[in-house]
Amino acid sequence: MHITRRTGLSLAVAALGAGALPRFLAAQENAAEFTYPVEGGNVVFHPVEHASMVVETPGGVIYVDPVGGAEKYAGLPDPTLILITHEHGDHFDLPTLQALPAVRLITNPAVHDMLPDAMKDRASAMENGDMVETLGLTVSAVPAYNTTEDRLQYHPPGRDNGYVLGIGGKRFYIAGDTEPTPEMQAMQNIDVAFLPMNLPYTMTVQQAAEAVAAFRPAVVFPYHHRGSDIQEFAQLVLDGGSGAEVVIADWYPGGEG
Repeated sequence: MHITRRTGLSLAVAALGAGALPRFLAAQENAAEFTYPVEGGNVVFHPVEHASMVVETPGGVIYVDPVGGAEKYAGLPDPTLILITHEHGDHFDLPTLQALPAVRLITNPAVHDMLPDAMKDRASAMENGDMVETLGLTVSAVPAYNTTEDRLQYHPPGRDNGYVLGIGGKRFYIAGDTEPTPEMQAMQNIDVAFLPMNLPYTMTVQQAAEAVAAFRPAVVFPYHHRGSDIQEFAQLVLDGGSGAEVVIADWYPGGEG
C-alpha cells in the first residue's frame, strides 16, 4: 500500500541523542508515520491533527476521532473502522464522518445517541470496561474523565472512553480526554500510550508525567496538547526515571493558533 508522506513532522525523544531512539522509531526523523512491529506485521501511526490519528494494523485501518473534513485524510489509506472517544467537537464531527467511507463505528454511548439512524445501523456503543474483537485485534473501552473538581464539567466519570488496542501481542493506549485516573495509573504492559495535556480540559504536563511514572508505558506520545510545554513534559518524564521514551510528533501542522 502506498502512503503519501507529509513533510516537516518533528521527532524528539526525551532521553535525547541517537542512542536513545526507540527501536520502532529508528531512522524515522522527519517521518509522517511511526511504525511499531507486532506479531504478524506492523502497526503504523499517522498523526493527523490534535487528537485525530490513523492507525494501520495487519487487519485493517482505524481512524481515531476524525474531525476537520475528509480532505485531511487525503493520501492516507481508507478506514476499516472508526473509533470515537466522546462528543466534543475536536473528537466528534458528524460532517466528517458522513464524508468518510461508511465503515463500522465504535463510540461511547453518548455519541451513539447523537448519530443519525442510518449511521447507528453500522455503529456500536461501548461503555467503560467493554471489550470487542474485530479486524484480528481487541478494542477495550477504558475510563476517560476529569478528577479535579473544577474540571469535572468537561469530562464527567462514566461518560467518555479511552481505548486500548491489543494488536499482535502489543498494547496501544489512546487515552482520549482525561486526567490521571486510578484506572490509568493501574494499567500494565502498555507498549505505546497517547496522552492528552492541555488546560482546562485534560491534564497538566506535570500530571501527565506523573501518570507515566505510575503506569510506565514503554513509549509515550503527547497529543491533544495545544498550548502546553511538551518539551517540559519530556524532561519531566526523563527525570522521573520510568524509562519511557517520549516521542514528539507534529500534531499541529498549520500551527497551534
